[in-house]
Amino acid sequence: MTAIGIIGSKGRMGQALVAAIEEAGHSHAGGADQGDDVAALVAASDVLVDFSSPKALQATLDACVAANKPIVIGTTGMETAHHAAIDQAATKIPVLQTGNTSLGVNMLAALVEQAASKLGDDWDIEIVEMHHRHKVDAPSGTAKLLGEAAARGRGIDLANHSESGRDGIAGAREKGAIGFAALRGGSVAGDHTVILASDEERIELTHRAENRMIFARGAVKAAGWLVGQSAGRYGMDGVLGL
Repeated sequence: MTAIGIIGSKGRMGQALVAAIEEAGHSHAGGADQGDDVAALVAASDVLVDFSSPKALQATLDACVAANKPIVIGTTGMETAHHAAIDQAATKIPVLQTGNTSLGVNMLAALVEQAASKLGDDWDIEIVEMHHRHKVDAPSGTAKLLGEAAARGRGIDLANHSESGRDGIAGAREKGAIGFAALRGGSVAGDHTVILASDEERIELTHRAENRMIFARGAVKAAGWLVGQSAGRYGMDGVLGL
């Protein structure tokens, strides 16, 4: 039985994680939120799962490194500095970071990478995502994950080949670009469609999340897998054996 601690335990994902931990037969080591003693939670846990906020990431990583404990990071909205901090921590402890812990989404990413690698840049790639009205970051971490998968398939750098926020006279689409569109409304847990469009035909690969439990179950599965791994940075592909 693995003792799993939750960073960001009072949010909706935190509540789902508690249920998923019990469902999987692991033990809930407790939770920590803003103002709580993260080091105490880390000490009581075999592995941490973080669904808090980017601004809390550095303190959490420091506590995990100090206690030599692995961590699964599902927090989205991270920037270059946050990824650099993860890379640094991963030299000392196992760190699994992903824009989405759903097993289905990560299988979708594998399919997107394969499709992008087989089809030429005359196939335009667009990623459309929709989330609930309360989500503050866009594009979603999952959309970026899918974009990175498409970019890997094509052997290009996503940062230099992405388009988003089109409005007004935006000009023609750049050849080989990977486009993003973000929709917000209602209580949508998360819908993502990757469109590969060529002349007179298109492929649409879609994943729809019906409940946050899919993310919680995936995160718990990832946490169980991460325990016992050597120091390094991992993704959900390792959990799925891809």
